[in-house]
Formats: sequence, C-alpha cells, structure tokens
Amino acid sequence: MGETQRRKKAYGLGLSAESRAAWALRLTGWRILKHRYKTKAGEIDLIAKKGKTVAFVEVKARKTRRAAMEAVSPSNQRRIIRAARIFVAEHPKAGFYSLRFDVVIVRPWRWPERIANAFQAAD
Repeated sequence: MGETQRRKKAYGLGLSAESRAAWALRLTGWRILKHRYKTKAGEIDLIAKKGKTVAFVEVKARKTRRAAMEAVSPSNQRRIIRAARIFVAEHPKAGFYSLRFDVVIVRPWRWPERIANAFQAAD
C-alpha cells in the first residue's frame, strides 16, 4: 500500500470514528455544536454542549485505550487548547459555560469511550 492509499485509509477511519463518537455523545444527551472546527491554530474534532458544559473533544481511533491516550500528546493538547481559545473568542457566550477537554476513544467492536477532563488548559 502506497503512502497516498495509507493516508486516504487513515482519513476515512478518522471520519468514521468522529461520526461514531458524535452519535455516542448525542445518545447520551450532548448536542454537537461543531464538527471538525478548523482554526489557524489547528482543528478540534467535535465541540459539544450539555447543560452548562461545553466540551472540546478529541477523537482517537485506536485498537487499545492506552494507544489512544498516548496519541493525545502534549503538542496535540496545546493545539486543541489554542483552537478552543479561538472558539471562545469567536463565541463569547461560551465563556459563561464550564469548558473542558474530553477524549473519545473509538475501538473496534466497542461502544465509544468518553474520558471527561482528559487534560487541562494551563492558564
């Protein structure tokens, strides 16, 4: 398999995982505000709201929970935090909500697992 084919397969897998994660969130009462929110700082897979909480969600499709959590590297976290700050600046009402960073792990043949407050933004 060539590099282009590998990238296309990974891209398709990522889209599928994000779709599964979004449905799992919806079924547990979350409303998806943004899907693949792009900024100059980077992209946030999903932005979801439930009650007075807005979650910036990173979706990882991996075979194991450990591999998924390792894939959310410190540089990945910084990118998401920077993009989240841009979202809050563009949507001032978001500042009235509790903001947090969640990770949804999508594994084969399992229900997506949400890890609330997977990491924190340093002030």
